[in-house]
Amino acid sequence: MSRKKKEAKRKASTRQLMNTKAITDYSLQTYGHGELVYFQIKPSNISVLSEESISARIYALMTVLKGIAEIEMLCLNSRENFEDNKHFLRSRMEQEQNPVMRKLLEKDLSFLDRIQVQMATAREFLIIIRLRDEKQSEVFPYLSRIEKSLKEQGFIASRAGNEDIKRLLAVYFEQNMTTEKFEDFDGERWVILNE
Repeated sequence: MSRKKKEAKRKASTRQLMNTKAITDYSLQTYGHGELVYFQIKPSNISVLSEESISARIYALMTVLKGIAEIEMLCLNSRENFEDNKHFLRSRMEQEQNPVMRKLLEKDLSFLDRIQVQMATAREFLIIIRLRDEKQSEVFPYLSRIEKSLKEQGFIASRAGNEDIKRLLAVYFEQNMTTEKFEDFDGERWVILNE
């Protein structure tokens, strides 16, 4: 039995392994877990806010959460994570006999530390709405009410579109933060139509 499962998993497409059917103009359709709609929330820099302002932001978020029962939240790094690279450099420094090479490795480690500090606040905050059995005619008014509720509470929010969702998946699954345009199908950029 396990051999058949392993063979089926080996033959599964990337979409099946990610449990996704399709990416629409406004959502990610999944197998058995509903349709996911993402709202991108622009974060506030709370380090410059007063204690009262922070309390007001927390209360506003609590109001949104109370008003929308099926809300889910997600926070992603929107920049590279260098921990694996730094770990590699540290292990190489321990093994390296040549003092000049060790010094170069130390400089590389220091450089990665500086980059990581500069990007430490690069986070993306998302509110996710999971649509299950909503009628198509009710979906957009429902999503508009949620977006309006977020904006009324002072959040800068926008519904993620097709390209945003592809970028989010790339960040989440692949840690790819550098690609500007994502393909709908692997190798799509190499296909030349009418040839």
